[in-house]
Amino acid sequence: MTADAPERAPRVLIADDQTLIRTGFRLILTARGIEVVGEAADGAEAIAAARELRPDVVLMDIRMPVMDGLEATRRILGRIPDCRVLMLTTFDLDRYVYEALSIGASGFLLKDVTPEHLAAAVRLVGTGDALLAPQITRRLVERYAAEAERTGQAAVPADLAALTPREREVLTLLGRGLSNTELATELTLSEATVKSHVARIFAKLGLRDRAQAVVLAYETGLVAPQRGAGSGATGPNAAADA
Repeated sequence: MTADAPERAPRVLIADDQTLIRTGFRLILTARGIEVVGEAADGAEAIAAARELRPDVVLMDIRMPVMDGLEATRRILGRIPDCRVLMLTTFDLDRYVYEALSIGASGFLLKDVTPEHLAAAVRLVGTGDALLAPQITRRLVERYAAEAERTGQAAVPADLAALTPREREVLTLLGRGLSNTELATELTLSEATVKSHVARIFAKLGLRDRAQAVVLAYETGLVAPQRGAGSGATGPNAAADA
C-alpha cells in the first residue's frame, strides 16, 4: 500500500508497423499518466530507439518488416537487461509468443486489449513483474512444449539440482500458473516467505521473471503438458505478482 504511492510510472517505447496502433496506444497511455518516450515502425528502429531512449517498457509487435519483434526483443534485452518487453499479438495462440517468453519477454497482450488493461499491464511489468494471462499462457506453453517434446527440440534443461525440495515445489506451482497469494495458501506459508522462495529460484536459475519460470517448468518436465481440457489450477485473472 505504501509502496504503491511513490511508484514512478514507466517510460514506454511503442514498436508496431501500424501507425494507428501506435497512435492509439500513445493516446491511451499518456491519458493515464504514462510517458511514451518514442515510437518505432519496425524491429531495427525499435533497437535503435531503445538504445537511445532507455525505456522501462517496450510494447513490441511480433510481426514487423525489416526485423521482427522476436529478434528485436533478443537484441534489446541483450543490451538493456533491465528493460521489460511486452509482446503485442493479434492471436492468443501466436506460435511466436512461446519463443518470446523463453528469450526474456515479460508477457504479451492482444492488440484488442482494453485501455484499462493496457495501462495496468504496462505499469505491472514496469515494476519488474511478468504479465501472464493464465487461460491463454498455459494453453500456449502446453501446446508448444508438447510440440517441442514430439520433435525433440526442447531446450536443454536447467540444472534444477541447485534448488531445494521446497523451491522445486514452488517452481512447479509457478509453472501451473499460481500467484503468490495462491502459493501461500497452497503451501501454508506467508506471502513474504513465498516471495523469498521465488526470488531465490530466479537467482539460482538465472530467470528474469515469472514468464521464464513458467516456460522452464514445462521444458524441464516439472509440469507436464495437459492434453484436452484445462482442468487443474486456474491461475490469477490477469497477472502474476512476483
